[in-house]
Amino acid sequence: MFKNIIRTLGAGAVALALTTSFASASPDKPVIGVVVKIGGIPWFNAMEAGIKKRADQLGVKAFMVGPTSADPALQVRAIEDLIAQHVDVIGVVPNDAQVLEPVLQRARAAGIKVITHESPKQQNVDWDFELASVKGFGDAYGKRLGEALGGKGEYAVFVGSLTVPLHNAWADAAIAYIKANYPGMTLVGDRYGVAEDVDASRKTALDLMRAHPNLRGILAFGSQGPIGAARAVAEQQAKGKVQVLGPFSPGQGRKLVHDGVLSGGYMWNPEVAGEVFVTLGVMLVKGQPIKDGTNIPGLGVVHPDGHNLIVDNLVDLNAKTVDDLAKMGL
Repeated sequence: MFKNIIRTLGAGAVALALTTSFASASPDKPVIGVVVKIGGIPWFNAMEAGIKKRADQLGVKAFMVGPTSADPALQVRAIEDLIAQHVDVIGVVPNDAQVLEPVLQRARAAGIKVITHESPKQQNVDWDFELASVKGFGDAYGKRLGEALGGKGEYAVFVGSLTVPLHNAWADAAIAYIKANYPGMTLVGDRYGVAEDVDASRKTALDLMRAHPNLRGILAFGSQGPIGAARAVAEQQAKGKVQVLGPFSPGQGRKLVHDGVLSGGYMWNPEVAGEVFVTLGVMLVKGQPIKDGTNIPGLGVVHPDGHNLIVDNLVDLNAKTVDDLAKMGL
């Protein structure tokens, strides 16, 4: 039901539609609203499943708001509506960290706990959690692409947008790793902010392949980037010539992997991320301490760095693993 409303009305209207249902919050049964980048795509569908699963386990109210496009303004509207509902906890996967700072500040001033994911430099939060460290994730991709290309050739980098801090941090780490370890590889342009839009990623990949006949690799940080780029490789019959790597939903990308146009990559489990939003939210509302050595379901033993909880729980995406991961609903 909520998903259909999301697609029809947009993020702000969804939150308003839920006001009556979710306004009754209490410390014993906190209300948690999680605003993601965009609704209706497999990655965030899996996150929503995790949110619902953990909420049922803990006996709390938790729901996801998925904007109709990856527009920071829609996230601001959704958060404003959650503030008006007086929820206990707001979780966010930001499209633009800086744009969200003022509204997150207002949320905290209203006594609402704030948790982010994929935004380790966010300021107005209680906690940000990551299932992959920036260096670990970027290095893994840089190494894998370097090995796939034999250390030579041109490559391009896609990110969700030029304002998504984590995507750009991964890109920085991967590019730095390649420069240090594979000097025979050359980056085409800087980076392209298209990887949360499958059609934009496909078009950009097609344009790059036409403009750069020696393009041999695309690193796409953003769940729709690898899908769109792989489709472009298939259209251009460039299987084996252009390697596409990036995090993607296994269910969405499995055929492209088996077709040989999507090389694979690494990801974390978005369903687990959804569960962690709820787990941390309940801990915050109940005043449970989060300190060095705390064992948190979904994260494991944590070692807080400021307000960041960062672990490396990477899942390998390849032809041998993608089907089993897809069967898990990812």
